[in-house]
Amino acid sequence: MINREWHLLSRPVGWPKPEDFALVEAEVRQPGEGQVLVRNKYLSVDPYMRGRMSAAKSYAAPFELNKVMQGGAVGEVVASNAEGVAVGDHVLHFNGWREYATFDAKQAVKVDADAAPLSTYLGVLGMTGLTAYAGLLRTASFKEGDSVFVSGAAGAVGSQVGQIAKLKGASRVIGSAGSDEKVKLLVEEYGFDAAFNYKNGKVSDQLREAAPDGVDVYFDNVGGDHLEAAIGSLNQGGRIAICGMISVYNNTEPAPGPRNLARLIQTRGRIEGFLVGDHYDLQPQFVSEVGPWVASGQLKYRETVVEGIENNLEAFLGVLRGDNTGKMIVKL
Repeated sequence: MINREWHLLSRPVGWPKPEDFALVEAEVRQPGEGQVLVRNKYLSVDPYMRGRMSAAKSYAAPFELNKVMQGGAVGEVVASNAEGVAVGDHVLHFNGWREYATFDAKQAVKVDADAAPLSTYLGVLGMTGLTAYAGLLRTASFKEGDSVFVSGAAGAVGSQVGQIAKLKGASRVIGSAGSDEKVKLLVEEYGFDAAFNYKNGKVSDQLREAAPDGVDVYFDNVGGDHLEAAIGSLNQGGRIAICGMISVYNNTEPAPGPRNLARLIQTRGRIEGFLVGDHYDLQPQFVSEVGPWVASGQLKYRETVVEGIENNLEAFLGVLRGDNTGKMIVKL
């Protein structure tokens, strides 16, 4: 059996280029003691992967050059040499960017294909969903009656943040997105109270218009001018949860910080970054609360699906460009 897998050949400078990567053929390795062989069905591509392509020290180890990359994946067990995992089981794991994966069974989490579509375990019921849940409720200390602003609001995390805030009693939810079509989606399908296209004018001006009474919580996926605008509209005691800063991921020079940080003194505001890996203790609570919302249709989600392992890189670049609505998924 031949496996196709994506390798990182060189560390990108600025925007990643196709020549930094290669789709390589390799022999499928049969499982050893305690291992499973999984045929991947869905792969995840996420903005944080850009950081792992650089050698700079970060919260996750860099991808190794000339070796297969990693990422979230859901697949079917086709061979097992491990107790408790059978052929035909569906599992969530972290050996994506390839068609087949052989790894220790302890790294696999069983998922129920009958309870929800397999792809949702990479998005709305997976890591991105938990990111939204933990960042809003724990890091940003959301409480009923808060006014919430979300950047990158049509993405996998942002769309869920806004909807959870509404379901938990936010007084107003505002989102920013990169197209008029996405703005319409936020208001008409996801139930945001207001949304704006950040390309249509100055973010700070558009935010003040959408939230004339200010915001209590800002969930940041973008950074840059969005963070500065949020600080400018922050109410007293406001909280900012830093999830991502996609606007600066491909910069070759350090981006200037917000020019209005002194306003945090006036508002007694708080900014805190977070990683979903620090909040896995919330997983049972997250599934028990969000699962029924998804099943009932109260919490809606979108997926942008790209077909084929050969298009995995293009799907990833599409995430950096903002091509996706909701979770970007590669279907094999």
